[in-house]
Amino acid sequence: MHANSRSYLGVVGRMAAGWRAWRDEVRTEHLINGLPLHIRKDIGWPDTHSARLSRRAGILFRL
Repeated sequence: MHANSRSYLGVVGRMAAGWRAWRDEVRTEHLINGLPLHIRKDIGWPDTHSARLSRRAGILFRL
């Protein structure tokens, strides 16, 4: 295996990890959005979620 192919594998691995994290976050959002309103209010949803997204914006697939 050449040095370039190892670096390509690293890039692909990081992209795959970012995609998996995004997919898990979407699944979690759907689950939480399915909860009753009073429970979502108790856990601070979506206020805490939108604040976290604004801090994390643009770093999903940063290489």
